[in-house]
Order: sequence, then C-alpha cells, then structure tokens
Amino acid sequence: MESLARIVGPGNVLTDPSDTLPYGTDWRGSAAAAPAMVARPASTTEAAALMREAAASGMRVIPAGGRTGLAGGIVPIAANAPVLSISLERMNRIRMVDPIDMSIAVEAGCTVEAVQNAATEAGRLFPLAFGAQGSAMIGGALSTNAGGIRALRYGTARDLVLGLEVVLPDGRVLDDMRRVRKDNTGYALRHLFVGAEGTLGLITAASLKLYPALRLRETAFVAVETPEAALALYGRMQGCGAELVAFELCGQRTIQLTVQNGPRLRAPVPLVTPWFCIIEIAAAHDGLPLRAIMEDSLAAAMEADECADVMIAENEDTRAMLWRMRESTPDAVRQAGPSVPTDTAVPVSAVPRFIADVEREAAARWPEGHVMSIGHLGDGNIHINLQAPGPEVPRADWYTRAAGFDEMVNRLAVAAGGSFSAEHGIGTGKLKAMAAMKDPVALDVMRSIKAALDPAGMMNPGKLLPG
Repeated sequence: MESLARIVGPGNVLTDPSDTLPYGTDWRGSAAAAPAMVARPASTTEAAALMREAAASGMRVIPAGGRTGLAGGIVPIAANAPVLSISLERMNRIRMVDPIDMSIAVEAGCTVEAVQNAATEAGRLFPLAFGAQGSAMIGGALSTNAGGIRALRYGTARDLVLGLEVVLPDGRVLDDMRRVRKDNTGYALRHLFVGAEGTLGLITAASLKLYPALRLRETAFVAVETPEAALALYGRMQGCGAELVAFELCGQRTIQLTVQNGPRLRAPVPLVTPWFCIIEIAAAHDGLPLRAIMEDSLAAAMEADECADVMIAENEDTRAMLWRMRESTPDAVRQAGPSVPTDTAVPVSAVPRFIADVEREAAARWPEGHVMSIGHLGDGNIHINLQAPGPEVPRADWYTRAAGFDEMVNRLAVAAGGSFSAEHGIGTGKLKAMAAMKDPVALDVMRSIKAALDPAGMMNPGKLLPG
C-alpha cells in the first residue's frame, strides 16, 4: 500500500472492503468480490509505475472502467495472489479533437458520452452508443468490444479505433496512437487489446474515428406481426435513400414491461402485435427530404403487409422518449422478475428462424417461463432472455430451474452460423461456452498470445480464456 501510495497519492489507494467491493461487482449484481486494493492513477506514467510495482510484488491486476459490464469481467477470482484493481476514472481527459482528420484522442477513463459530446462540439459524430454510455468508459468499451444501437452502420468499438496506448504487464508503454487510416507496418497491434477484456494489458488512451454530424434524424416506432415481416421491412429501409443508423427489434412483453416500469414512458402505438421495431434514419446534409423518405417507405411497407401500425416521432422529445424506452428495457424488465440473459448474434437473414427455434425448445423445456427477445436486428445481435413466471420467484431458484437455457441459445446461435457472445464479452460468464464452442485452434493461438505478452498470468486472471 505504501508503494502504491507513493505513486498515486494516499487518497487514491483504497483498501477498506466497503470501498473496494464496488470495483469488483458485476453490473447485474450476480457476482461480486472485493479486490485487495484499488489504485487510481491520473496519468499513463502513474499507470505504468503501478503495473511495474504489481509485477514486482506478484499481484494480479484487473483494469476497471465504468463497471457496467455484464459478464463478470471485473470480479476478482480467488487465487493465491492478491488482486489490484487499477481504476482509470481519473484519466478522463480529451487530448485532442481534429475535425479535419475526423479523429479524437481520449484517455481511457472518459465516458462514452463525454467522447460523444466532445465530438458534437467539434461538429462531428462519435457513433458508439448504448444504454450505459453515461457511465461506461472508453477503456472498458474497447476492452469488451462494445456494440450498441448503431453497429449496423458504423460497426462495433473495434471498427472505431485508429490507435491505442497500452501499458503492458511489465510496465512498458506501447504507444500506438497514430491517427492515420492507412498503416502497413506489420501487425495491427491495437486489435490484440480490443476485445481482450484486460487480459493482455491496460488500455490508457485511444485514437478514435469520427464521422460527419447527423444534421437530420427521423425515428419511427413500428408494429409488426412477425420477425419475418421485420426482416422484410429492414431490407426496405436499407434501400430507402437515407442512412439507416438503427433498426431494433423488440418483443411485445418486453415493451409492455418497459412502458409499465420505465421512467416517463408511454406506448407509442397500441401494444397489440407480437413484435415492434424502432427505426432511425439520418442524413449529414439538411437538404435531404428525410421525413418524406420515412413516410413513403413506411406507407409502402404497410401496403406490403410488412407492418401493422406506425408512429413517427414529431419532435425531439418524442424521439428521445423512444430511445429512452429502448435503453430502459434491462432495468424495467428486471423489476418483473429474475431472468436468464443471453447475448448472441446470427446472420441477419437467420434471425427469424433462430428466434423460432429458441421459442420452440424453450416452450418444451421451460413452459412456465417467459421468453423475451430484444436486440439489434440490423446486425443480428438478439438478446433472448428466459424470465421467471413472476417477481416472487427467488433469483437463485430460477437460475436453478432454468439451467441449460443459455447453453441451448448459444448452441442454436452457433448452428445458425453465429456467435455465442455478441457484445458483452466472455468474462467468467461464458468460459464454459468458450471451452465448448470456440475453435480449438483459435484458443491455442489466443493462449500463445497471452503467454507472450503476459507470461506471469498477472492480467485479469480467470477471464476470457478457459483453463
């Protein structure tokens, strides 16, 4: 503790379990363990010194960002060495914004929302967006390769990275903060650390891509009868003549519970169809007739029986309400009872069959449960949860009764040509799936990379790679 305090100051080293426990608690609250210490550096120099001290003293290190992850990635695993959590919350500076280069350089402790705001002030767009963006930090978003509602247009966090600054396990600093689009100088090292969940090093800063600001947006809430109809509507909107930046698919019960339990929400249309979509199109030029494009496209969709009802947001307040409804879903649904969550992706064309297969098997094995679906139809990332019959069912009891649901969903996703982890990472929650479903050759390569960069196994042990 004294050594760490000399590096970051006594007030930035936490040891009391009541102070350290939040740094080892999964967002869902389903797993928690207090790290032995938490250190909060204010610079890359301090972060590197902390890493050297941890290596010299045999500690294990877990990087901590906004702690909004859903896979247990920040929860310490019981081991024979104490765990140091290095929190990047004080490293929250915007280093530079270049609207000509369309790039921004930020420290890892900046929230996603802070990066969005800095880009907006410069007349540009940082497109990464998801419900926890006000708390989630860039370092964590990159470490888990976060997705979100705009991935169909701009890709995941990985696709937005130009360069990284990373403290390696031995305390050396990898400075790969170049902002160029073309760099043919060997291995793209930044991609090793994006999605590595802190198992290879500590991301301390990133150079990120920006895009032209969206001058116009139109958002619609659309009632559809089936996922097949939603898929047809998605195909129509892809060719509508404007940028399709979001296309969400939501099941009826999911929306009903969200409107019932969420803050300041109302049903945009009568919630009588089994499925609903939230669609957003946008334009970087304010001369595009975006409203007419949305109206004409949805009118044609109604004539083709692709949708049953439509509400187009008339103002910014209504548009914000639609996205608040989408973002409030996890908390609102949780109030209605415990559920077993999943995070899978399949090819977009396979979404209807995938949902049908899951519903059929779930009905046969867990008829008392509620199958609830919501996700990003535009990129095939559908979250299908199995909720308990009511809020009175204890979480532990329901997890026991619903054992095997996540494995079943993962199996069906992989069989459809998809992935058993789409945007939430592996952490500890999907180690079993990694062992069973990840290509063995890929696992061997990953273990070789881990051994080369972290031979002592000090970085976030027990995560990502099955033992």
